[in-house]
Amino acid sequence: MSLPTVTILPKYHRKKHQLFIEFSYDTALIKRVRMLKGALWSASHTSWYVPYDEDALAHIKSVFDGYATVNDSAVDYSLIGKTKHIKRARTIIDAHRIVLQGYRDYLRGKRYSDSTVSSYLALMADLIEFHDGKPLEAINNRTVEAFVEQIMVPKHYAISTHRQFISAIKHFTTFYTDTEIDDLKLYMPKKDKLLPTVLSQAEIIDLIRCTENLKHRTILSLIYSCGLRIGEVVNLRTNAIDIDRRQVIVKQGKGRKDRYVILAESFLPMLQNYVLTYQPNQYLFEGQNNTQYSQESIRAFLKRSCQKAKITKRITPHTLRHSYATHLLEQGIDIRYIQELLGHCKPETTMIYTHVSKKDLLNIKSPLDVAIKGLSTPNAGQQGLLSQHI
Repeated sequence: MSLPTVTILPKYHRKKHQLFIEFSYDTALIKRVRMLKGALWSASHTSWYVPYDEDALAHIKSVFDGYATVNDSAVDYSLIGKTKHIKRARTIIDAHRIVLQGYRDYLRGKRYSDSTVSSYLALMADLIEFHDGKPLEAINNRTVEAFVEQIMVPKHYAISTHRQFISAIKHFTTFYTDTEIDDLKLYMPKKDKLLPTVLSQAEIIDLIRCTENLKHRTILSLIYSCGLRIGEVVNLRTNAIDIDRRQVIVKQGKGRKDRYVILAESFLPMLQNYVLTYQPNQYLFEGQNNTQYSQESIRAFLKRSCQKAKITKRITPHTLRHSYATHLLEQGIDIRYIQELLGHCKPETTMIYTHVSKKDLLNIKSPLDVAIKGLSTPNAGQQGLLSQHI
């Protein structure tokens, strides 16, 4: 009797190269894989894996010896101990690094979010590196323009990043007043006016139906039914759910705002099934060792679900939030309530959904329809002529 085959595949996961262990379902092999040192389960890859180091392969082969044939033909031994992306060290002199550290502390003192501090700091570090070790006092508006022309445009930086760059400079000139930058003359490009992608309600149902894993299906259903941001979903704690009142409290959402959202009645059985099955400890959705579930995992399984549902639109978790808002608007819900449910500070932000809602647009008759209707009633001759040409 031939032994089953265990295939070893190197993949990049959680910022490191890992060895993924793949095989057809077999209870005996599952018991063996649990014996591997450091073996972890990846929900996004639906496979076990171990860190990619010199001893890992030998250890895998010894554990499966006599139980399976190990196929390691795909393993590239040159990747052992390496990371996929090695960040390029910026060439910035120590004096300028000290200034950047002070700028970071200044931004934190303004109580900006960690992501904003990180973005502003990285953009200013890029500009200072571009300045090539010259005194910071010599940085002027032309330096900023040259950076945009020679770095941002050729590398196709997004307009939003360009705008963020200008904001970072304005904060820097407030913190470090010795530059020659006149922030009043800095050019801020206009925002892109892009309409959000929206799924139909039928596509939403297909997407949820094609998501087989209970945890994954619960996450997607919750995002859509409550209009949550992906960061809000992974930050939800178990005590944020009030099933009796059918409410979820979103703590410290974007802009450090708390808000209540309504749980769909049809979603409650799925939620209760999920809680009983997974018994989350601290966070409502948890990864390995009760850690916070990762946003990358959500994006990964959403992509797979879209492929299974044969949805060809470019879909992100935020698309489900866009769809939630648009469908509410089409149901006739007042836009002020939608603004509150979404946690928007300004009504102008919510107004974008009036452009993608089809509720009122469908009531508008095309001039072509009116013309055809007018021609089709008088006599059959004109109607035949119309059908011949249209």
